[in-house]
Amino acid sequence: MKPLLAIDLGTSSVKVLLTDTNGRLLAQASAEYPLHHPQPNQTEQNPAEWWTAVCYAVRAALTQASPHPPIAAIGLSGQMHGTVLLDKTGSLLAPAVIWPDQRSQTQVAEITAAVGAMQLIDISGSPVATGFQAATLRWLRQNRPDLWPQIGTVLLPKDYLGWRLTGQYHTDPSDASATLLFDTAHRRWSPELLDVVGLRLEQLPTVWEGTAVSAPLLPIPAAELGLPPGIPVVVGGADTACGLLGAGVVSNRDLLLTLSTGGQLVLPSETMAVDTAGRIHTFCAALPPATGQAGWYQMGAILAAGLNLRWLRDNVFGLDDPNAYAKMTAWAATAPPGANGLLYLPYLVGERTPHMNPQARGMFLGLAAQHARAELVRAVLEGVALACFDAFAVLAELGAAPQRIVLAGGGASSPLWCQIIADVFGLPVEPLAVENQSAMGAILLAGGGAGLFDVGKTAVSWASTRPAIQPNPANHALYQSLLAVFRGAYEKYWGE
Repeated sequence: MKPLLAIDLGTSSVKVLLTDTNGRLLAQASAEYPLHHPQPNQTEQNPAEWWTAVCYAVRAALTQASPHPPIAAIGLSGQMHGTVLLDKTGSLLAPAVIWPDQRSQTQVAEITAAVGAMQLIDISGSPVATGFQAATLRWLRQNRPDLWPQIGTVLLPKDYLGWRLTGQYHTDPSDASATLLFDTAHRRWSPELLDVVGLRLEQLPTVWEGTAVSAPLLPIPAAELGLPPGIPVVVGGADTACGLLGAGVVSNRDLLLTLSTGGQLVLPSETMAVDTAGRIHTFCAALPPATGQAGWYQMGAILAAGLNLRWLRDNVFGLDDPNAYAKMTAWAATAPPGANGLLYLPYLVGERTPHMNPQARGMFLGLAAQHARAELVRAVLEGVALACFDAFAVLAELGAAPQRIVLAGGGASSPLWCQIIADVFGLPVEPLAVENQSAMGAILLAGGGAGLFDVGKTAVSWASTRPAIQPNPANHALYQSLLAVFRGAYEKYWGE
């Protein structure tokens, strides 16, 4: 049977997967590209460097899988929120401004004031933030008057790849909804939000569903990739939405929790349920509600998860060891739940959900002479878990009642951290066995676009998790008591 190819354009690297139509991995490859910081608080990337990396990774994956049958379809996934500017001839006008960029703080306030905080959330499902395309475009209009009149088309990162592959300007609802220019309930561009940033509808890509075939692969990019022309290229989806598919999380019975540098809690939703307080984001899912799947998802985020462990490794223990994290968690396993009275707040770079407070900072509470490296590491693992639960409390307030947690990211490789998450949440935790779940989501969309299977059902059947870790009731009760102290400490030192 013909294989499927996925290209997942991440923040620091592109990942390429080649699978058969049963989801069996045939080949994978990746290639990195830099982040550029031309000024303080500015983060950009060069789309030409994306394309160079894509060509390298695709060719590397094809070499691994050679020989192989002709590819059935290509699916795309990519980092959200970013802004790629093309002129009227399709040439790049400037580097891409991507999601960590913070130059648009003034424009965030201006957009919120112009639309109204409640109205903005009603339309888009989310508060606007720096790095989101709406804020970036308003900044460009105000600060680059030389550039603004030349703009022909504005694209998201993955849709720039789609254009390079097909010559077509298309996006999908999952990526478009994260621009804050989108009517998320009706899955279409919002005239009111476009007006606030001064953009015309014809400057934006057409919105098609993620399984739609954008166009066949063109001859020139095909030659650069080492592929034959004519392969169907599917529109694809945002990396978070694709990650839900790749993890088999397609209903609100499951919560996807990712512990990487930061942390994300993502819950599928059958309706566009929003948080009027603006503590979470509601975006479109990769599949439309007409398919019987959850058409939206709610997302809470903490800014520092694994970042806290890296800080501890580098700045406290000074470990230069490829097995450093395994050693650290082995130390932590010797300390009891509660870390012998040591509590940690993991706000090294501020916090998003539920506080939306960039000024919050981390701290150890109760540090005493008897505490050693085991307690320090355990307190950090527990503090991150408590922060995740604090973010989850917003989802629960809005009606979330998942029956299990699917745990992804680097944190899923630590049995101790998995157990701590289970104990804090009081829910079974199933660590995800599939790597690169966003790329797997793009594979699923490609297969759906090629008419090979039902995407939602196949996502569930393909998902692979390790055995469930059950919560310890006594530990859960302990952590719930510590949660009150955790929240009280935040309010005392960082609350308004």
